[in-house]
Parts: sequence; C-alpha cells; structure tokens
Amino acid sequence: MGARSCLILGASGLVGGHLLRFVLDDPEYTNVVVLGRRSLGIESSKLVEVVVDFDRPETYRAHAAVDDVFSCLGTTIKKAGSQEAFRKVDYEYPLAIARAASEARARQYLIVTAVGADSKSRVFYNRAKGEVEDALRSVAFPDGLKIFHPSLLLGDRDESRSGERVASVVMKATSGLFMGGLKRYRAIDASQVARAMWKAARTEPSGERVYEGASLFELAARA
Repeated sequence: MGARSCLILGASGLVGGHLLRFVLDDPEYTNVVVLGRRSLGIESSKLVEVVVDFDRPETYRAHAAVDDVFSCLGTTIKKAGSQEAFRKVDYEYPLAIARAASEARARQYLIVTAVGADSKSRVFYNRAKGEVEDALRSVAFPDGLKIFHPSLLLGDRDESRSGERVASVVMKATSGLFMGGLKRYRAIDASQVARAMWKAARTEPSGERVYEGASLFELAARA
C-alpha cells in the first residue's frame, strides 16, 4: 500500500501514547498529526503537533484531512470534575472531530471506548460511551467505523489512581478465570489496545466493526 496519514486524539494518554509510537515506527505512515492541549515534546520528521482548543473547531479543522483518525480521548468524572465536563471529553470532542474529518474526506474513524458501552445503560459512564458510539454511526467514512471495547486498562499512568492499581493487581492475578464469554472483562494492557487499533487501520476490512474480548486480544496478537 502507499503512504498513509493519520490523526491521533489523546496521544498523551495511556493508549494514545502507545499508538503514537506504533504509527511513528510504521514506514507506511508518512504524516502523523497529533491534536492536543499541549506539546508532547516528541521529535519526528513526520510528526505534526497541533496545540488546539477543542471548544473552537477552527483550531483543528484544517488538520482533519487525513486517511485514518484515531480517538483515544478519555477521562474520569473525578478528573473532569463533573458529568458535564466528562461528557465534553468523551462525547462532544470525539464527535466534533469525527464530523470535521468526515467533511475533510478522512477514510476511517477508530475509537476506543469501553466494555459495557451502551446508550441505554443506567450507568452514566457506560451510557456516555454508548451514546458517542451511536452518534458516530451517523458520520460517514468510506472505510467505516471501528470501535474498541477494552476492560480495565493495564499500564503506567501519569496520574495516581489508587483504586485502579488495586483492581489491576486483582485482575492480573485472576486473568485465567476470564474465559469464554467472560474474556471481554479480562484486563488488557494499553499497548495491546493500541496495537489492535493500529493493526485494524492497516489490515481490517472496511465497514463498522466492534472489537472486544477474544476479537480484541486476537487482533492485538496478530503478526
């Protein structure tokens, strides 16, 4: 295949950081755009960092003309400060940039949400994740929409999340119990999710696809 371009949202995060390294190391990607509130301080001849205000589309619209859009944006209600602020990061921003990218004729949109995402859920977190998925289905991309449903993400975070650290230890110790239909709840390393996103963009057929449990682990492990 020929040269490709991509845009990454959330490259400073756990999954996005790994994904950025995958695409920068991939010779097929010759133009990598990162949108963020601050520079990452990474040097690469094919990396373009754009410091944006996500509430002002004019700061990022000109950079949306790429082949692949990866959305790894995400926060917690505790960090965001309110459900409204959480929804901005996890719903409004990914959707606004998807629309800008669609208008700029991007080929496909890949987003990581979470296992249990359901727009009809009574749980706010799951409902917000499901709602953004539903909204993205109405945005046209020639090669479709690819959605990734990890369970608890493993990896080193910049901020301290004591509850998640405890859960990570428990999930690692009991991972062998999550078999069959329960595999969708098995903890997964953030680098595996990033690898699955990268592989999906490069090798998976067009159309809408959802990866969770076995399909997510298998894609991440594919050579």
